[in-house]
Amino acid sequence: MQLETQRLRLRPWEERDIAPFAVANADPEVRRYYYPAILTRAETAAMIADCARHLADHGFGFLAVERKSDGALIGGLGLSRAGQEIPGGPHVEIGWILARPYWRQGYALEAASACLDHAWQTLGLGEVIGYTSRINHPSRVLMEKLGMRSDATEDFDDVTVPEGNPLRPHVLYRVKAAALSPITS
Repeated sequence: MQLETQRLRLRPWEERDIAPFAVANADPEVRRYYYPAILTRAETAAMIADCARHLADHGFGFLAVERKSDGALIGGLGLSRAGQEIPGGPHVEIGWILARPYWRQGYALEAASACLDHAWQTLGLGEVIGYTSRINHPSRVLMEKLGMRSDATEDFDDVTVPEGNPLRPHVLYRVKAAALSPITS
């Protein structure tokens, strides 16, 4: 699976991606809304290996996001099968992690829009979900820009996060292929 946008290339992970993605995953601000907070280089390499397995098994996955102009790895974004901790599954989810120098430049919206187009047009999916901690307002705003909507009755506690942790309460977003409207930035 490889997708291209005007500025970006979404592609399978390569060995050379481990170091820059490990830098992003070691940044407390990048990982502010994730649990566990920061990842080691070994944990990042394991994450990339899991992404490669998912892509091989399912034909879609969480991909490396590379800027075309200079080949810089800006982060990861893509589709994956959601875990059992998400109510009402099975689901296909969209998610992203971008390194801080690449924030607020429209890259996440551009890449996620291409990923959803792929979900509808190539994979034939009828729905994609997204979820995040209730306090993760930047990701929630992006999901809403993508046409995703939440319903408070579907909010849930992420059981992989300890009780009492502010990252435990989660919001579930959905977008259906037929419900798409033009995406604006």
